[in-house]
Amino acid sequence: MGAECYRGAGDRGAGSVLMLGLFAAVLLVAAAVLTLGYAAVHAARATTAADLAALAAADTARGLASGRPCEVAADAAARNGARVSSCALGDAEGTVVDVSVVVPLGAGLGLLETAGLEARASARAGPPPAPWR
Repeated sequence: MGAECYRGAGDRGAGSVLMLGLFAAVLLVAAAVLTLGYAAVHAARATTAADLAALAAADTARGLASGRPCEVAADAAARNGARVSSCALGDAEGTVVDVSVVVPLGAGLGLLETAGLEARASARAGPPPAPWR
């Protein structure tokens, strides 16, 4: 008896289905990686905006710049694509400023925009230590 190769009738096209499944899995992983990267970029943007807003407000509170500290913080945050969610003078002298900002995720991206997702960050800034005042 010779060796015979069995080809079942139901096996035709199975490779195509497997390739489609693999392609769908790759697309899903790519979408997840892009979404996480997008969120990381916006988290970094929120952190930067909070830091710069707090520094600008602290300089204003110390009299190095004109204006009101929280208004200056709001302007600095807006220039960096963020919105101030809270701003408070954090010490008795009124020279330390606590700022929290929000950066909306998905601006102009339909589904993410309607989801209302946000990146949040907080920062605190004040005068330098005593020898450098």
